[in-house]
Amino acid sequence: MLKKIRSTAPISLDLGLLVLRFFSFAFLLTHGWPKFQKMVVGDFSFGDPVGLGESNSLGLAVFSEFFCSILIMIGFFTRPALIFNAITMGVAAFVVHSGQPFKQKELALVYFVICVALYFTGPGKYSLDKK
Repeated sequence: MLKKIRSTAPISLDLGLLVLRFFSFAFLLTHGWPKFQKMVVGDFSFGDPVGLGESNSLGLAVFSEFFCSILIMIGFFTRPALIFNAITMGVAAFVVHSGQPFKQKELALVYFVICVALYFTGPGKYSLDKK
Protein backbone atom coordinates (compact mmCIF):
# COMPACT_ATOMS: atom_id res chain seq x y z
CA MET A 1 0.00 0.00 0.00
CA LEU A 2 2.75 2.46 0.97
CA LYS A 3 4.62 1.58 -2.21
CA LYS A 4 1.55 2.50 -4.27
CA ILE A 5 1.16 5.86 -2.50
CA ARG A 6 4.84 6.76 -3.03
CA SER A 7 4.80 5.67 -6.66
CA THR A 8 5.06 8.36 -9.33
CA ALA A 9 2.75 6.42 -11.64
CA PRO A 10 -0.83 7.71 -11.67
CA ILE A 11 -3.33 5.75 -9.62
CA SER A 12 -5.88 6.51 -12.30
CA LEU A 13 -5.30 9.14 -14.94
CA ASP A 14 -8.91 8.84 -16.07
CA LEU A 15 -10.24 9.34 -12.55
CA GLY A 16 -8.02 12.41 -12.18
CA LEU A 17 -9.37 13.84 -15.43
CA LEU A 18 -12.94 13.23 -14.24
CA VAL A 19 -12.30 15.03 -10.94
CA LEU A 20 -10.59 17.95 -12.71
CA ARG A 21 -13.30 18.18 -15.38
CA PHE A 22 -16.25 17.87 -13.03
CA PHE A 23 -15.21 20.17 -10.20
CA SER A 24 -13.49 22.86 -12.26
CA PHE A 25 -16.53 23.33 -14.43
CA ALA A 26 -18.97 22.97 -11.54
CA PHE A 27 -17.16 26.00 -10.09
CA LEU A 28 -17.34 27.84 -13.44
CA LEU A 29 -21.03 26.99 -13.62
CA THR A 30 -21.54 29.19 -10.55
CA HIS A 31 -20.39 32.13 -12.69
CA GLY A 32 -22.69 31.20 -15.57
CA TRP A 33 -25.81 30.58 -13.46
CA PRO A 34 -26.38 34.25 -12.47
CA LYS A 35 -25.89 35.30 -16.09
CA PHE A 36 -28.40 32.66 -17.19
CA GLN A 37 -30.92 33.88 -14.59
CA LYS A 38 -30.35 37.43 -15.80
CA MET A 39 -31.28 36.38 -19.35
CA VAL A 40 -34.34 34.46 -18.18
CA VAL A 41 -35.82 37.58 -16.55
CA GLY A 42 -35.13 39.60 -19.70
CA ASP A 43 -32.20 41.70 -18.53
CA PHE A 44 -29.69 41.70 -21.38
CA SER A 45 -27.42 44.45 -20.08
CA PHE A 46 -23.86 43.23 -20.14
CA GLY A 47 -20.40 44.36 -21.16
CA ASP A 48 -19.50 44.38 -24.85
CA PRO A 49 -15.77 43.62 -24.81
CA VAL A 50 -15.36 42.60 -28.47
CA GLY A 51 -18.04 44.69 -30.18
CA LEU A 52 -20.74 42.05 -30.70
CA GLY A 53 -23.39 43.92 -28.73
CA GLU A 54 -24.46 43.50 -25.12
CA SER A 55 -27.12 40.84 -25.68
CA ASN A 56 -24.88 38.77 -27.98
CA SER A 57 -21.99 39.00 -25.53
CA LEU A 58 -24.25 37.91 -22.68
CA GLY A 59 -25.67 35.06 -24.75
CA LEU A 60 -22.21 33.78 -25.63
CA ALA A 61 -21.06 34.04 -22.01
CA VAL A 62 -24.14 32.10 -20.84
CA PHE A 63 -23.68 29.49 -23.55
CA SER A 64 -20.04 29.03 -22.57
CA GLU A 65 -20.09 29.35 -18.79
CA PHE A 66 -23.41 27.59 -18.21
CA PHE A 67 -24.27 25.18 -21.01
CA CYS A 68 -20.74 24.25 -22.13
CA SER A 69 -19.70 23.79 -18.50
CA ILE A 70 -22.47 21.21 -18.08
CA LEU A 71 -21.32 19.43 -21.25
CA ILE A 72 -17.74 19.33 -19.98
CA MET A 73 -18.81 18.07 -16.55
CA ILE A 74 -20.57 15.07 -18.11
CA GLY A 75 -17.93 14.68 -20.81
CA PHE A 76 -20.19 15.17 -23.83
CA PHE A 77 -18.89 17.14 -26.83
CA THR A 78 -16.05 17.96 -24.47
CA ARG A 79 -13.48 19.37 -26.87
CA PRO A 80 -15.88 21.74 -28.71
CA ALA A 81 -17.23 22.93 -25.34
CA LEU A 82 -13.67 23.50 -24.11
CA ILE A 83 -12.97 25.70 -27.14
CA PHE A 84 -15.92 27.95 -26.27
CA ASN A 85 -14.84 28.18 -22.65
CA ALA A 86 -11.20 28.86 -23.56
CA ILE A 87 -12.27 31.71 -25.84
CA THR A 88 -14.55 33.14 -23.14
CA MET A 89 -11.83 32.96 -20.50
CA GLY A 90 -9.28 34.40 -22.94
CA VAL A 91 -11.56 37.38 -23.60
CA ALA A 92 -12.12 37.81 -19.85
CA ALA A 93 -8.38 37.72 -19.07
CA PHE A 94 -6.91 39.55 -22.06
CA VAL A 95 -9.67 41.98 -23.04
CA VAL A 96 -12.02 42.64 -20.11
CA HIS A 97 -9.25 42.71 -17.48
CA SER A 98 -6.44 43.84 -19.81
CA GLY A 99 -5.36 46.95 -17.91
CA GLN A 100 -5.93 45.49 -14.48
CA PRO A 101 -3.45 43.85 -12.11
CA PHE A 102 -2.72 40.14 -12.43
CA LYS A 103 -4.94 39.38 -9.42
CA GLN A 104 -7.99 40.46 -11.45
CA LYS A 105 -7.02 38.20 -14.39
CA GLU A 106 -5.91 35.19 -12.38
CA LEU A 107 -9.17 33.23 -12.18
CA ALA A 108 -9.90 33.61 -15.89
CA LEU A 109 -6.34 32.49 -16.65
CA VAL A 110 -6.68 29.44 -14.40
CA TYR A 111 -9.85 28.39 -16.25
CA PHE A 112 -8.16 29.12 -19.58
CA VAL A 113 -5.21 26.84 -18.72
CA ILE A 114 -7.57 24.09 -17.52
CA CYS A 115 -9.47 24.31 -20.82
CA VAL A 116 -6.27 24.05 -22.86
CA ALA A 117 -4.91 21.15 -20.80
CA LEU A 118 -8.18 19.19 -20.99
CA TYR A 119 -8.39 19.88 -24.73
CA PHE A 120 -5.03 18.15 -25.20
CA THR A 121 -5.68 15.25 -22.80
CA GLY A 122 -9.31 14.67 -23.73
CA PRO A 123 -12.04 13.92 -21.20
CA GLY A 124 -10.77 10.48 -20.18
CA LYS A 125 -12.65 7.20 -20.18
CA TYR A 126 -15.20 8.36 -17.57
CA SER A 127 -17.13 10.51 -20.02
CA LEU A 128 -20.04 10.24 -22.39
CA ASP A 129 -17.66 10.92 -25.28
CA LYS A 130 -16.06 7.52 -24.63
CA LYS A 131 -19.38 5.65 -24.70
